[in-house]
Amino acid sequence: MKSDNKKIRLLALTGMLTALTTVATIAIRIPTATKGYINLGDTMVNMSAWITGGLYGGIAGGIGSLLADIISGCYIYAPATLVIKFFMAFCCYGVYKFCSGKFSPLTARIISAVVSELIMITGYDIFTGFMYNSVYSAMTALPEFVVQGIAGGTFSVILYECIIKRIPVLKKH
Repeated sequence: MKSDNKKIRLLALTGMLTALTTVATIAIRIPTATKGYINLGDTMVNMSAWITGGLYGGIAGGIGSLLADIISGCYIYAPATLVIKFFMAFCCYGVYKFCSGKFSPLTARIISAVVSELIMITGYDIFTGFMYNSVYSAMTALPEFVVQGIAGGTFSVILYECIIKRIPVLKKH
């Protein structure tokens, strides 16, 4: 019975984080030259991983970001977004777990956010290059992805440290 309650809580939390990821992605959108946009969705992708773990964080981050792309009319990015954001969260949690035994929780969170954002930057840059069949397009888009990564990584660490870790029911680590 206790295991069932924990699973239900985890599924409900994943659903809530999925919705928050969608909202964070579409609430502030700065259009870019590559027909995408800079947003704060990565903040929730990373926090979802730290709160629920790699698999459920990946589901929340991937599906929440995919829904934001669909709602925003950026259909072409949706499949890549699902894969990239899932992989970001999955790796974010894995790196955090690996580093948390060697560093302070804050340092481990910073390192995992950096790795997560590097995955986002690389993933979208490769996708852009293939989508436009152009290395030039990929290189032109790179600064936009870097800015998004810096914002997402920075805000995720700050919000987690200032808010989430102070809420005992949400604190995973």
